[in-house]
Amino acid sequence: MTVVEQLTAVLGDLVDTDAAALEAARADRSGHAAPGRPLAIVHAETVGHVQHTLRIATATRTPVVVRGAGTGLAGAANAGDGTIVLSTARMTAILEVRADDLLAVVEPGILNADLDRALAPHGVWWAPDPASREISTVGGNIATGAGGLLCAKYGVVRDAVLGVDIVLADGRLLHLGHRSVKGVTGLDLTALVIGSEGTLGVIVGATLKLRRRTPGAVCTLAATFPDVRAAAAASAAVTAAGIQPAIMELMDAASLRAVHALLRLPAPAPGTAQLTIQTDGPAAAADADAIAAVLRTHGGSTTVTHDPDEGERLLAIRRSMHAAMASLGTTLIEDVAVPRSAMPVMFDEIARIERRYGLSIPTVAHAGDGNLHPNFIFEGSDTPDVVWRAADELFRAAIALGGTLTGEHGIGTLKSRWLAEELGDDQWELQRQIARVFDPLGLLNPGKVFADRA
Repeated sequence: MTVVEQLTAVLGDLVDTDAAALEAARADRSGHAAPGRPLAIVHAETVGHVQHTLRIATATRTPVVVRGAGTGLAGAANAGDGTIVLSTARMTAILEVRADDLLAVVEPGILNADLDRALAPHGVWWAPDPASREISTVGGNIATGAGGLLCAKYGVVRDAVLGVDIVLADGRLLHLGHRSVKGVTGLDLTALVIGSEGTLGVIVGATLKLRRRTPGAVCTLAATFPDVRAAAAASAAVTAAGIQPAIMELMDAASLRAVHALLRLPAPAPGTAQLTIQTDGPAAAADADAIAAVLRTHGGSTTVTHDPDEGERLLAIRRSMHAAMASLGTTLIEDVAVPRSAMPVMFDEIARIERRYGLSIPTVAHAGDGNLHPNFIFEGSDTPDVVWRAADELFRAAIALGGTLTGEHGIGTLKSRWLAEELGDDQWELQRQIARVFDPLGLLNPGKVFADRA
């Protein structure tokens, strides 16, 4: 029997060989597609389905690519020739909500925003807030170590997960982590799995650390600056002043112009960059006033609103970034992070790279934590080779400033060639050895993250 026949014999209609579905599984939202075509998609609905799939994969030595919503931006869930796609998108149950213990147990396929809506009646929430929250899954958030707009104050996914359930390549089920606030027994394998991009095991459940709904008002500030460097310096000054906004987002002139065009808003003045900042909690108004004073000192034309609806309209400009970039053409959406004080210099580097390669690189940033998203736009005679040479300089610039290749999108396929440069040879090899302990045959997400160097 072929691999597909074995899967079908055990899993029946959960095995999908539709040509269009297989073609879609080759790509994610990065614009990158894996070569070849996968053998089949298994639409797992239970932990048992995942285990059956992986046991067959191990017995037949067939590689497996785990996939959720397919909204990744690093090519980590792209399935190529001869692979089994193991989809957890149908595993959407909320198994338990304990508001008294501030935890929830969920399956990996639930969408981030759907979880938030379900938790609201309990007076709690899960803090990670990626811009893709309406379409990205909690399992995908955990697998990539996702971030979002609220990270500076409320932390990233790693700060909001107490435990994960994973199935190893040979079908064994492990329950990692704990339900208690504290827990330091043995090595922290939960933290190891978070951000591992499907290379260590298949996430089939998660115990999430919740927060009480934030009391008090929400205030939103919008400040425009004559150029992006001034905006970046102002955001760094807010951090240095010791004020902690919930959200602090920066849009450079090109990204702001593109979003205004998409939303049919009046065009901003040439060169204008914008900071959108939100404060919350009992001190929201006082914090907003203190931030406004800092922004004005740094040349920002600043307005403050206490109207939640108006605040959401201002944030909608930032949340429309991906759609605006798509309207400009083919886009490589990148993701680097630097110390917050280095953001002005990083924007200088982006401008230098734009000039050197004749590219447009509209950039937004989670300014509260120094995470930048440069968007490389393919236009006219631009070639992928030119874009990747420019990206290479950008990655090296971020690392040189004490930063990192990725703040939240992950390594996947697109950044594996630079991983050793950031980690160093010894750590790169040690991480590869750790992955082999979990998956000795190398069946899970082969060619991703720890790909062999040229």
